[in-house]
Amino acid sequence: MKIKSFIALRPPTDVAERVAAPPYDVVDAREAREFAAGNPDCFLHVTRSEIDLPEDMDPYSEEVYRKASENFEAFKQKGNLIKAPGKAVYLYRLETEGHVQTGLITVCHVDDYDNDIIRKHEKTRQKTEDDRTRHVLTLNANTGPVFLTYRGNTDIERLGREAMKNEPLYDFKAKEGVRHTIWEIEDADPWINAFAGVPAAYVADGHHRAASAARVARLRRDSNPDHTGEENYNWFLSVLFPAQQLRVLPYNRCVKDLGNLSIKDFIERAGERFVIKEGADPEPDAPGHISMYIDGKWYGLEWDDSGSSDPVSSLDVSILQDNLLDPVLGIRDPRNDARIEFVGGVRGVEELTARVDSGKAAAAFSMHPVTVDQLMAVSDAGLIMPPKSTWFEPKLRSGLLVHPLDG
Repeated sequence: MKIKSFIALRPPTDVAERVAAPPYDVVDAREAREFAAGNPDCFLHVTRSEIDLPEDMDPYSEEVYRKASENFEAFKQKGNLIKAPGKAVYLYRLETEGHVQTGLITVCHVDDYDNDIIRKHEKTRQKTEDDRTRHVLTLNANTGPVFLTYRGNTDIERLGREAMKNEPLYDFKAKEGVRHTIWEIEDADPWINAFAGVPAAYVADGHHRAASAARVARLRRDSNPDHTGEENYNWFLSVLFPAQQLRVLPYNRCVKDLGNLSIKDFIERAGERFVIKEGADPEPDAPGHISMYIDGKWYGLEWDDSGSSDPVSSLDVSILQDNLLDPVLGIRDPRNDARIEFVGGVRGVEELTARVDSGKAAAAFSMHPVTVDQLMAVSDAGLIMPPKSTWFEPKLRSGLLVHPLDG
């Protein structure tokens, strides 16, 4: 892997907690407005600038990108984002409920993305990729890191332990209870050498940010006759966490209707494809089990997965899609079908029951989390997972380190 140090735009220590915001893609417009309410320093004013415009504004309109640029410049003018004194990489630790994970914030090269040294497991949606590409081009900066993982090694672990002996640059607990601590590392050479021995990294979260960074690099390269490959636009903001430290939650599913089927008929059809047991635990305790909530009851769905070696088709989310959502409910393209909704596991099974009981959904499916090993196996095989297969928690914060593309 190729990484390097960079000159970041970052908030002063005393305003970092006010600036730090969830990634743009884990909150919708309503949630973003609520999170940023009363806080003009919140970075969502840059990454979700539609919150400062009328609620009926098209989030892909020219006005939204213009407002993002205006807000970004205002952050710099106000001093909410200032230029770091020199190049550095940064160590980023997240702590919550006894869980700790520590990764390196750096910049990765788009060649590694294009050449599958940085490997993917999801397809991107064209509209979202277009949006993030335009956002990067308009601001001339990467405003949020791509979340990468890798198979850890002892050299990198040792470097991390040494770095954490120093005074942190930022250290605060966000309102949802996650403690965010960041250390600045001026001497990046040992880290660069250590990651040169890492054969591959994997996109855990941020496929659209990674794809848009590569598109921006191609556009800039094509318009630069003196292109060398080392310009800032060839590098994108990333954070690399060792795989063994990650915490994966399930990505659950709700369906809005049962098509033309009654509840009784649907359960019977499901019983033709699964072993169904009434009174199941709402949270499956192992792979090969799905819990379904419908008509006020939980049912367990089980199947014989012996002999299945394909890393994608053997996933629980694939089993559900291929054996129930598609053939029984006619949801053939879950990436674009409005009849299915995806619910991050952090919201709990209570969210699933609430949606069904309120009539917002006809049925809900509680999944066992996909493992990081499964994610890497799919990526190593050059395959693609079904959409919304993984939910990593805790979430990073955006706005603490920004990578400008102009130096």
